[in-house]
Amino acid sequence: MSFSLHHGDALNVLSGLPDACVDSVITDPPYNSGGRTAMERTSRSARQKYSSAEAKHRLPDFTGENMDQRSYGFWLTQIMTEAHRLTRDGGTALLFSDWRQLPVTTDAIQAAGWLWRGILAWHKPTSRPQKGRFTQNCEFIVWASKGAIDGDRNPVYLPGLYSASQPSGKARCHITQKPVPVMRELVKIAPPGGTVLDFCAGSGSTGVAALLEGRDFIGVEKTTHYHEIAARRLDETLQQTGDPGDFELTS
Repeated sequence: MSFSLHHGDALNVLSGLPDACVDSVITDPPYNSGGRTAMERTSRSARQKYSSAEAKHRLPDFTGENMDQRSYGFWLTQIMTEAHRLTRDGGTALLFSDWRQLPVTTDAIQAAGWLWRGILAWHKPTSRPQKGRFTQNCEFIVWASKGAIDGDRNPVYLPGLYSASQPSGKARCHITQKPVPVMRELVKIAPPGGTVLDFCAGSGSTGVAALLEGRDFIGVEKTTHYHEIAARRLDETLQQTGDPGDFELTS
């Protein structure tokens, strides 16, 4: 197994990668959501949007969280077009989204040339109840493919519903960190020995899951602090697997 982790802007990095080099694109892009109005979505930082006032952690912010919906749709279409070029025929794409950005996400992946396959649900059991309202304890994963899927190439039967809480305490190292158990299930959509790409790698959870499940990983992260955390976690995971592997870090 191997991984490469690039430090820089995702569009710039992806443009330098060769055609058909990955099997699955699995990523958690900045939603540019987190508010009832356009002003709330574009004027507040990621920490203000996605961390409660009572939160004890002081995790650093990340970039790319202040686009309006049209700009987000344009950016996502651009980058998913590039990701489409990098993906082998029959490969897949999985993108996290919340309810606000679900329509623009499904539009963007189709505009980028992908075949929209459906929506998966991630249930978060420890979400805070809201008096007089429904609890917002679900995020979504839009998934698509580059053309037809050959089920015989990777004959897995994967669920469409996942339930797990975000990491907490010392295990939490990113504001929007995803649980590794969920990511380990998702990376199984890539064939064993295949390559997973995450162009918004954050603290590296997608890559950790990919390595644990016997897949190679290519990651891109723009924020220096999180790039350093991801590099450490990926290196530790490679050692944990006992696979000597290869890795590459670029700036």
